[in-house]
This record gives sequence, C-alpha cells and structure tokens, in this order.
Amino acid sequence: MEHPHKDGETTAAAAAAAATVAAADPRGASSSSGVVVQVREKKGPLRAAIPYMPFPVAVICLFLNTFVPGLGTFVSAFTVLCGARTDLPDRHMCCVFWLNIAAALIQILTAIVMVGWIMSIFWGMDMVILASYKEQGIPQQL
Repeated sequence: MEHPHKDGETTAAAAAAAATVAAADPRGASSSSGVVVQVREKKGPLRAAIPYMPFPVAVICLFLNTFVPGLGTFVSAFTVLCGARTDLPDRHMCCVFWLNIAAALIQILTAIVMVGWIMSIFWGMDMVILASYKEQGIPQQL
C-alpha cells in the first residue's frame, strides 16, 4: 500500500528543518534557499606552514619557484623567522621554519621527474593567494 502524502510530508519536513536552521543562525540565513553550507579546507602540516607574506615578496617567491624549483619556498621559510604568520599558530617558529625547508627540499629533489617543479609552481601560487588574503584583510581561517 502506498501513501499518497509521503512526498508532501517529506517536503514539509525539509522546509521545517530549513526554517529551524535559518532561525538558529540568522547570519547564515538566505531568503531564497534558507540553508548555507560552509566548507573549510583541511590543510596538512606542510601546506599549513606556508607563511602569509607581503604581496611583493610572495610574487618574488612565485617567480623564483617557477624558474628554480624550491628556491622561493626556501626564501619563504626565512619570512617565518621574520614574523610572518602561518596556519600553524600552536607550533613554534623554528618548527614551522623547518617544515618550509623540508617542503623546499622535497621540491628540489623531485624536480628531476617534474613533480617537484609542478609542486613548486603551485606552492608559489598558494603564497600569492595567501598574500592577497592578507592584503585584503580576509581572516586566515578559510
């Protein structure tokens, strides 16, 4: 036996759930959809160790990484010692420095098979993206 109101009941239940979510979180409510989904990227320790540098320094590091794999990442490691923040606030500055040095070594050693060169270019692009976030005042926790 089929229930003719089952689809209607499901739709009503979904609408009620969306209204409950919208009422509980007014800043996330939207008049058109009612539900907002927030996605956060989970970063590994090497990726989270990329420093938020001034924009010109990040562009220089991207340029260096493009032509000499790992060199820009190596330079960026020293910006951590100069006070650049990272997404690893609970780790000591020296630990983050060595994570960046390790990333640079991985890029240099695997550049022979092109993997390190590609990784190095993407690393430099991430540096520029993070620098633009810093320049625009967007919070670090994205």
